[in-house]
Amino acid sequence: MTRLEGNRAGARRSAIPLVLGLLVGAGSAADEPAPNEPMMDTLERQLELDRHARLALRRSAADSRLAPFTTDGCSGGLSAGWDYLGAWFARFRTVHGDRPPWESCCVAHDRLYHAAGPRDATPEESFERRRDADLALRACVIETGAERVHELSAEYGLSEEQIAGLYRTVADLMYRSVRLGGIPCSPFPWRWGYGWPACD
Repeated sequence: MTRLEGNRAGARRSAIPLVLGLLVGAGSAADEPAPNEPMMDTLERQLELDRHARLALRRSAADSRLAPFTTDGCSGGLSAGWDYLGAWFARFRTVHGDRPPWESCCVAHDRLYHAAGPRDATPEESFERRRDADLALRACVIETGAERVHELSAEYGLSEEQIAGLYRTVADLMYRSVRLGGIPCSPFPWRWGYGWPACD
C-alpha cells in the first residue's frame, strides 16, 4: 500500500467517528423538550386538513384504485445513501450492514402511507393516522438504537447515553422530515396516500 492509499484509508476510517461525533453533539438538543409542540400540531392541522379533504375526494372517485404496495426503503435517499457509504467504508458496512438498521421501520411506515388508512376516513381521521404513523416511525428508530446501544458504544468508544442521543437525533430528524415532506396531495412519491392516484 502506498502512502497516499494509506492516507485515504485512514481518512475513511476516521470519517465514521467524526460523523457520529457531530451527530451525537447535535443529539444533545434532542434531550430538551420540543418547544411549542401543541402549537406545531395546531399549525400542521390548519395547513394539512384541506389536503386530507382533497385526498378523500380522490379516493372516493369511482375510477380510484389503490396501486400495489411499493417501497424504496427509507425515502429521501437515506437507503441509497447508506449503500453509498457502505461501498466506500468497509468498516461502516461491517458494523451497520448494507441497509439502514431501521429500514424495517421505514417499510412499515411506507405501508401505512401507501393506503393512508381506511378509504372512508374523514380529513381529521386521516390527519391523525398520518401523525400516528410518523410517531411510530420515530419510536421504531429509537427502539432500534436501544437494541444496538451496547454494540455501538463499544465500537466507537462513546457512552451508551451518547449513542442513545444519536438515535434520538436521527429519529427526530426523520420525524420532522416526514411531517414536512409527506403531506397528502403533494407531487412526491412518498406522500401520504401515495398508493392512490395523484390528487387533481
